[in-house]
Amino acid sequence: MKLSMKKVYLDNAATTQLNQKVVDEMTSVLVNSYGNPSSTHSFGRDSKTIIELSRKFIANMFNVKPKEIFFTSGGTESNNMIIKSCIEHGVERIITTKIEHKAVLNPVLNLSHDKKVELEFLNVDHEGNPDLNELESLLLKPKKTLVSLMHINNEIGTMIDLKKIGSICHGHNAMFHSDTVQTIGHFPLDLSLINIDFITCSAHKFHGPKGVGFAYINEKNKAYPLIMGGEQERGLRGGTESTHNIHGLKIALEEAQKNLIDDQIKVKSLKQLFLKRINESVENVEINGNFNESSYTILNLRFPISKDKKDLINFKLELAGIACSSGSACQSGSSEPSHVLSEILTDEEMKKISIRFSFSKFNSKNEIIYAADTIKDILSEC
Repeated sequence: MKLSMKKVYLDNAATTQLNQKVVDEMTSVLVNSYGNPSSTHSFGRDSKTIIELSRKFIANMFNVKPKEIFFTSGGTESNNMIIKSCIEHGVERIITTKIEHKAVLNPVLNLSHDKKVELEFLNVDHEGNPDLNELESLLLKPKKTLVSLMHINNEIGTMIDLKKIGSICHGHNAMFHSDTVQTIGHFPLDLSLINIDFITCSAHKFHGPKGVGFAYINEKNKAYPLIMGGEQERGLRGGTESTHNIHGLKIALEEAQKNLIDDQIKVKSLKQLFLKRINESVENVEINGNFNESSYTILNLRFPISKDKKDLINFKLELAGIACSSGSACQSGSSEPSHVLSEILTDEEMKKISIRFSFSKFNSKNEIIYAADTIKDILSEC
């Protein structure tokens, strides 16, 4: 197979292409609004205004108060800050699953290892749904508890019921945190309708800039800083704010909200087309997760090919110009098997190669057809 000049990006769960309007708006802020937001002169006040207008827009979008939105570098920092703050709050136990993002798993495992918290893992089914009966049973034990369950799994796209879980937690006086990095910008989320204490966001998952996100922290909860040095973000995150990135986050959210329904319809149809063409040409392809009850942006497929051929298939996909993921890009350079798939698949199923394809509004129908047909050819050669 020769190197293709065609490029098809199907790894949007890892990161997304910047929206051109975001680029233009950020460039304008970089050029014209360079004052330090903490400065009291007009240059500083201009930058501060951009940040606070962004905070107000985000708060309105999620139906919360501006003082409950804290800007960070993204989901990983936000998750760490929230989890570690809960320990300062006196949380004795954390309940989660083994298929959470590493930005949640690693902090809770470290806290458990240091004997700062009791750690309980819920069972999950073959599609990655947590056992809510088990959750209710565990919450009967009278301990100050944080429940941390991601809304959309970044590898298989499985979605949990935030309202239902929030109600369970609220009924047992447990705090509820959800990593919503794969949700924001793709699904509407009215936090006034959910009993939830914390959520997290990364702008680069919805065509915004890398290196910026936010944590929502319900006003009834107190958070503690990971980074000290200044009084920025009401003392929660020291360091000069990245004004252009925060503005870029706001514009990306604004663009996502403006076209949400049309974008959902388009991306969902691309996902359906891709699966249809794969199934027409490749036998015995299985879905990891649940096609109908998952994010419309993520499709994780298990092919009837030994995972021993993973490197060869990845090489051929690269030559064909197709970007997708046979693991999680968040685990940089890791050759370890997916901790998510290891938890939900049998040993026999784990012997087959699984690939995650994730779609965006910038993908075209022709790209999807090219990718599906090329994958068929690659698999036939293996």
